Amino acid sequence: MKNLSILGSTGSIGVSTLEIVAAHPDRFKVIAMTAGRNLELFAEQIRTFSPKIAAIASTDDVPKLKAMCSGQKVEILGGMEGLIAAATATETEMLVAAIVGAAGLIPTAAAIKAGKDVALANKETLVTAGNIFMELVQQHNVKLYPVDSEHSAVFQSMEGHRKEDISRIILTASGGPFLNTPIQELASVTVRDALNHPNWSMGRKITIDSATMMNKGLEVIEARWLFNTPVDRIAVNIHPQSIIHSMVEYIDGCVMAQLGIPDMKAPIAYAMAYPERITTNIKALDLTELSALTFFKPDLEKFRCLALAYQAIQEQESLPAVMNAANEIAVEYFLDGKIGFMQIAQVIEETMHAHAGHDLKSIEEVLQADQWGRTKAREFCERIIKG
Repeated sequence: MKNLSILGSTGSIGVSTLEIVAAHPDRFKVIAMTAGRNLELFAEQIRTFSPKIAAIASTDDVPKLKAMCSGQKVEILGGMEGLIAAATATETEMLVAAIVGAAGLIPTAAAIKAGKDVALANKETLVTAGNIFMELVQQHNVKLYPVDSEHSAVFQSMEGHRKEDISRIILTASGGPFLNTPIQELASVTVRDALNHPNWSMGRKITIDSATMMNKGLEVIEARWLFNTPVDRIAVNIHPQSIIHSMVEYIDGCVMAQLGIPDMKAPIAYAMAYPERITTNIKALDLTELSALTFFKPDLEKFRCLALAYQAIQEQESLPAVMNAANEIAVEYFLDGKIGFMQIAQVIEETMHAHAGHDLKSIEEVLQADQWGRTKAREFCERIIKG
């Protein structure tokens, strides 16, 4: 029996994690869980999984959640202190870090310092503070398991092989909904168009990141830290079918790949049960049903966000944090219908150019860079709105 804490239980990764827990009650128990604003779903999850601690992002929501969970033997907390308490609960063995955005940094760091293994689905943890977090992982002798399908695929493709024999990591990307849309038409695409992902079912912010290919840029930065690999040895290939989730090329020319139906329960389950494999009820892959598996290089002019991510990780440590913050703000403005799709990359690039890069020595400095990026990106977004 493995005891879990789940940061972000009402998001898509959190919901899938709980489905796996429900399917394997003999293997997993939820000790603590946290959520953002979806109180109704969170209260239902509390009633179903009976955690000892439940934390909601806003302290203002605590009284309402307590009322919704009356009769439940659960400690209900709020704010960052609540998130930290949930992440570091005494009985917890593994933290599933599935909060979207920079909000996951502090509780995830606290869990590592408390000796908890981490199944990491929060991209921003390594994007904004990769060097700091990998040092914490080593210092506190905990395990960090990737949950992103691409990084899980790389992790699985490395199993049984020597790291020094790796030539390249090749991350695959679906290309999103605008793969075949001419660049001159992207300025007029709608929010609805951008949320129509061809292969994956994800949250709104992550789906927009897929449409701009910023998600792949964030994954390049993550891979640099997760696998301690120079960024010039991390390639991105467009693979529209999303069957091969990523690959590892070795010095002898051999390439190891992990294949499967696009479903996040597979990488989540692998991280939760490692080194074992457990059933997920995902449809088995039948290669005879596929007409083709195709690959090609991304257009970095069309998908400017991917190029910006490569630029950020090759410069000062603070730049990825600023880039990530600017992306979150720009995507928020786009989803609200205030700026256009192509202006997401414009806001990010202008914010990066305005930043004086520097090294980061603490989570507090990461959060300062993050806040600076958010403030500056809002300024650029408001300037666009005013014309």
